[in-house]
Amino acid sequence: MRSIGRALLGGCAAVLGMLPLAAAAQTMTPDRQAFFGLYKELVETNTSVSVGSCTKAAAQIGARLKAAGYADADITQFSVPDHPREGGLVAILPGSDKRVKPMLLLGHLDVVEAKREDWVRDPFTLIEEGDYYYARGTVDDKAMAAIWADAMVRFKTSGYKPKRTIKLALTCGEETTFAFNGAEWLARNKPDLIAAEFALNEGGGGRLDEAGKRQLLAVQVGEKAAQNYTFLATNPGGHSSAPVPDNAIYQLADALEAVRGHEFPVKFTDTTRAFFTATATAVPAPVGDAIRRLLANPEDKQADALISRDKVLHSTLRTTCVATLLSAGHAENALPQRATANVNCRIFPGETVEETLATLQRIAGPKVTVTANAPIRPTAIPPALDPKILGPMRAVAAKHFPGLPLLPLMSTGATDGIFLEAIGIPVYGAPGTFLDSDFNGVHGLNERIGKNSLYDARDYLYDLVKAYAG
Repeated sequence: MRSIGRALLGGCAAVLGMLPLAAAAQTMTPDRQAFFGLYKELVETNTSVSVGSCTKAAAQIGARLKAAGYADADITQFSVPDHPREGGLVAILPGSDKRVKPMLLLGHLDVVEAKREDWVRDPFTLIEEGDYYYARGTVDDKAMAAIWADAMVRFKTSGYKPKRTIKLALTCGEETTFAFNGAEWLARNKPDLIAAEFALNEGGGGRLDEAGKRQLLAVQVGEKAAQNYTFLATNPGGHSSAPVPDNAIYQLADALEAVRGHEFPVKFTDTTRAFFTATATAVPAPVGDAIRRLLANPEDKQADALISRDKVLHSTLRTTCVATLLSAGHAENALPQRATANVNCRIFPGETVEETLATLQRIAGPKVTVTANAPIRPTAIPPALDPKILGPMRAVAAKHFPGLPLLPLMSTGATDGIFLEAIGIPVYGAPGTFLDSDFNGVHGLNERIGKNSLYDARDYLYDLVKAYAG
């Protein structure tokens, strides 16, 4: 999960106050025990890019779907010859009304690397401790992948006949830029297989305070595009005993200093405008006033400077670029012949990789070459704040989480949703999975999920899918 939209929840929660305490401890009914078995198997199947296998995890889910009654024709397991371990699965529950377009449930099976020596517990053994389940992927994204797969099993075994066709796509490659990406592959090679009116994905959620009280729900409506660029300075070099100003390291440093000092212009999507409008009413002066001024005039530099003291709000307002990797020189006693840096950009919806490249080339100057790294992501296309999508989210939330506000957020990170949006499928990060204020170790050490949060999310998302499917 690259949803830094979750970080926005921290700032929102601080100003929106605290709401009722999370539900009491869950009763492990046979129904929940069956879900836990699926979830545990998925979490304990290593799907990291180095040694894991998404193909194995997809096969395990496929076996459970077949046992529930899905025909072979309803399940597509896919991989490519040069990436046999990075496969995925698409499953389909046909709807009764062919005039209604399908919906798609999207989740990713792969996880961020986790080294046993760094963790308190084995990262690929699901460990129940206190109120939490610990392991890599307990949140990102195997909670959602397991909930979607479990819902498909329950729909089939209960005899549920949806009006709208429900599709499930579990893919690999979301967490690693250079890896084979199953969502991208499906969008390019099997668009008809995943064609849908809309998709539900990771990226939304909910926020708990330090006492475990629910504070708010969030739906991700749009995201930035992640793109890496290489800065390269070259030089004939020479002996270090006779230095000259024309030095590849200095040239690169000057270019990176220019990147650090550059601010991309403030922009708004419908989502971020709605988010900042809501925030302005809850935040006291002077920040609330500054937000209102910036909404009225995106070129108000003083308002921008005040709001941008919060790093996440700063990133929500614009494209951002930052140096993340450096390599230079070839010997201690030689002038550098080559210096390179990776600059990671998060590109605002509607702006292109090429436009950002042109800006970076301009500010880097003529002595540094700037190129866009493969893979090149598509332009981020923000979905609409569609009442047909947000309405059921709010209605089902009123039943499961009464009194909780639901905010639309744009992720400053990136998910696989960007590949679906490129072929015309709007993607929404579904709410329902509540995380602690420290975001539960996602992408870090000792990742965990609250047991209540997991089972509450399962119940909410199951009802939400049925609300859309009819």
